[in-house]
Amino acid sequence: MSVVPRQRLQLDARRAQLLELGLRLFTERSYDGVSIDDIADAGGVSKGLLYHYFGSKRAFYVATVRAAAAQLHQRAEADPALPPDARAVAGIAGYLDFVEEHAGPYAALLRSGVGHDAEVASVVEETRQAFVDRMLGHLGLSTPRPVFRFAVRSWIGLVEAASLEWIERREVGRDVVERTLLESLHATLAIAVRLDPDAGVALAGR
Repeated sequence: MSVVPRQRLQLDARRAQLLELGLRLFTERSYDGVSIDDIADAGGVSKGLLYHYFGSKRAFYVATVRAAAAQLHQRAEADPALPPDARAVAGIAGYLDFVEEHAGPYAALLRSGVGHDAEVASVVEETRQAFVDRMLGHLGLSTPRPVFRFAVRSWIGLVEAASLEWIERREVGRDVVERTLLESLHATLAIAVRLDPDAGVALAGR
């Protein structure tokens, strides 16, 4: 391997380590509670290196949000070989695992503060759209089906609201959250089938 690709891999690995560090710091503290000095000290790097990689604290936060969104999407991906219901259960469990591990930044991102920054909001919306596309793909709906897209997108909004309610209030157990999300998914798709019977015929044939 030549020197340049090896250096590129080393730089990419270092950047990934810093993003993991950022996710941990923003999980433990609020955005305003983390300074560039804190990040540099925790990572054992100079502030100059952080600025070289990311340019600013805000840019570092945005990159951390993007990396966290990719992790969330990956954690909620279940084995495609599983039956549909088992795949849904596994996907919901993976999503809630991530939310529970990163409750602070998850809540802050969806509730207020820097999460309403246009660039961060764009990352969040891209993640929602990725979930929509994946779920429609699992349903075998590769062509546009507005009713199903609307239904799935609405359900994802419910997932976010239920997750926030759960981690902030802790009034119900995780089993209740999981069951609520699974049964609401069944109900949402049943309504979509009634509203778009042509798609329902296609789904029944799968």
